[in-house]
Amino acid sequence: MIGVSRLSSASELQNLDLIDLLSERHTLVRRISEKAWNDQSDIYISNSEWYIMARIYKKRPTISYVTKNVDISRQAIHKFMKNLAAKGLVEISNAENNRKEKCIQLTALGEECYEKNAALKEQFENKIAEKIGAEQLQILKELLKLDWGIE
Repeated sequence: MIGVSRLSSASELQNLDLIDLLSERHTLVRRISEKAWNDQSDIYISNSEWYIMARIYKKRPTISYVTKNVDISRQAIHKFMKNLAAKGLVEISNAENNRKEKCIQLTALGEECYEKNAALKEQFENKIAEKIGAEQLQILKELLKLDWGIE
């Protein structure tokens, strides 16, 4: 499927429950998305790094805010932030009102990469729409946005 081998055959997917179906599809689309970026860029960015970049795009949150709002361990977040800074994708600076607190924001290069990746994801979404239908894709997105009352 779209440049990356499928995790499961269609018949194997038929026997999965909701949790496993979501997991299989999530893993597959993340792998395809990561490959699409890495095939066209010299800057390797992991899915976890994209996850952090998405939380700070067009913002300047504190590192503690990111740590509390991203489902990654505190130590791993700090490692990813150092990696992102070393790649020139983020800047870490002192917060204005608190010297102990640090803020993080995307650099111009980080924003450019984020926006290019957003375009790649949009192309991928369009391919999915071609396969399952634009209306079905919209229904799926709306279902995923609903409050499932499970938190």
